[in-house]
Amino acid sequence: MADTSRLSLELTATNLRNISRALRAEEDGKELRKELTRNMREALKPGAAQAKSAIMSMASTTPHSGPALKTSIARKIRPEVRISGKFPGAKIKAFKTKNLRDFPNAPKRTNRASGWRHPVYGNREVWVQQTGKVGWFDRAFEGQDAHYERQVQFALADMVNRIASRSN
Repeated sequence: MADTSRLSLELTATNLRNISRALRAEEDGKELRKELTRNMREALKPGAAQAKSAIMSMASTTPHSGPALKTSIARKIRPEVRISGKFPGAKIKAFKTKNLRDFPNAPKRTNRASGWRHPVYGNREVWVQQTGKVGWFDRAFEGQDAHYERQVQFALADMVNRIASRSN
């Protein structure tokens, strides 16, 4: 755990922008920005692992000779951190699955209750409705939002303390 006793900082877009400006003003601001984003990403990695585990536990309904749906979705789950720009912040994101059986929205569709429609393999005229593991992405973080937010705040506070110690 990080020592946040010297400075306390709330995780807001404005605070992230201010820190980003301060980092740019530093002599080695580029390295400090890289380190901050790396530390924030590391704080979110356990959550991404939980989401990957949640999708991998989805039941398979039929064998398929194409790319594995669950594995492809799990590969596209990762933490995303932006410390500047219009929407700075840190989040865990399930990116689109390009080149996966013409199913780029697989992460979103397997997560929702209404599921998705697709043609039957070998018969393009017959369509079926299929559902995945409803809420797998959202449930992976249930009750842990505060924990991940706190971890990101620790990474942020460490960088603020580091910058503040340089100015003394």
